[in-house]
Amino acid sequence: MTRRDDAHDDPDLDLRLERVVAAPVQRLWAAWTTPEHLTKWFAPRPFTTTECEVELRPGGVFRTAMRSPTGGRSTSAGCYLEIVEHTRLVWTTVLGRAFRPAIRSPGRPMTVVVSFEPDGAGTRYSLLAMHGDPAARQRHLDQGFREGWGTALNQLEALLA
Repeated sequence: MTRRDDAHDDPDLDLRLERVVAAPVQRLWAAWTTPEHLTKWFAPRPFTTTECEVELRPGGVFRTAMRSPTGGRSTSAGCYLEIVEHTRLVWTTVLGRAFRPAIRSPGRPMTVVVSFEPDGAGTRYSLLAMHGDPAARQRHLDQGFREGWGTALNQLEALLA
């Protein structure tokens, strides 16, 4: 299998989570592109997603707000770069709406590629987090990339079951 984003994989800069999910592509796509669905699974419990904004077009905003169990709040905002329906979502936190540079980008600077590919009765799901330097990649890994994104994916699978 050749993925469109293989050319971007750099083991010094990127982190990837990949799994076959027992749900059709259309359901995963809806879960990623509909705020009402995203708020149910996107934050790894015990965190919750309290807000979500999706402008599903290149230059449109993708923004989430999460609340910690202690009441702390964090936001992440970015700009969609590419949207291929039922196949691929690409957004970055270094740009805001309409491709404007994000001067005060909340969260960590990265570009995320989410790919969906039919695989039997399910979907091969791939999330690639691309970082600007090895230190940023390592910080994301140390802060729980696998646990956080993995838990969110587990929650998404449970929601789709």
